[in-house]
Amino acid sequence: MKIELLSINVSPPKTINYQGKSITSGIFKMPVNGTVKLTKLNLEGDGQADLRVHGGVDKAVYVYPFEHYDYWKKELNRDDFGYGQFGENFTILGALENQIHIGDIFKIGSAVLEVTQPRTPCYKLGIKMRLPTFPGKFLESGRTGFYMKVLDEGEIKAKESFESIHINDKGLTIRDLWHLVFFDTENTEDAIRALKLPSLGPEWRQPLEQRLIKAGIISR
Repeated sequence: MKIELLSINVSPPKTINYQGKSITSGIFKMPVNGTVKLTKLNLEGDGQADLRVHGGVDKAVYVYPFEHYDYWKKELNRDDFGYGQFGENFTILGALENQIHIGDIFKIGSAVLEVTQPRTPCYKLGIKMRLPTFPGKFLESGRTGFYMKVLDEGEIKAKESFESIHINDKGLTIRDLWHLVFFDTENTEDAIRALKLPSLGPEWRQPLEQRLIKAGIISR
């Protein structure tokens, strides 16, 4: 599987007027050229507005497959998409959610990153897409993209390929986890399996823990 980094997209938090209110968000990503430094928390020139729900070590980089662009163009009857359209830091080609596992590790440039979780979109994606209902459509589609944590800081640039260091093919894919949390809601066996993944992000860990508490499998 060859995964190409088509574009690196960043944005500092920006404040806009939305429905009479000032909203600050870092979702308005734009492509950057040349070499970019990647740290434990984000890319050089990038930032998040609300650190309670965005950013952090487990969500340092958000990745989205370019293959989904055509789907959304047809679904929304639009052709005005550019790299970074869905707020992603990395626009990639060559891997979808059913091919990427929680715990997969890749080298990109001189940096090393690990896959941690799918994305759960907030209302600001609807603002970015000029469609308030879009976050629900996005999540329901399973075309969530995924987050990565930075194991080794380094420098990267667009058009480089992901070098596979470790594929956790006995674990859950991004799509498996999405389906487990939102659709297969009585499945405790795979919930236990998911919780054994050390790289699983905390916001996806919590609903699975609550499921097992409710089933009496674990205690609070």
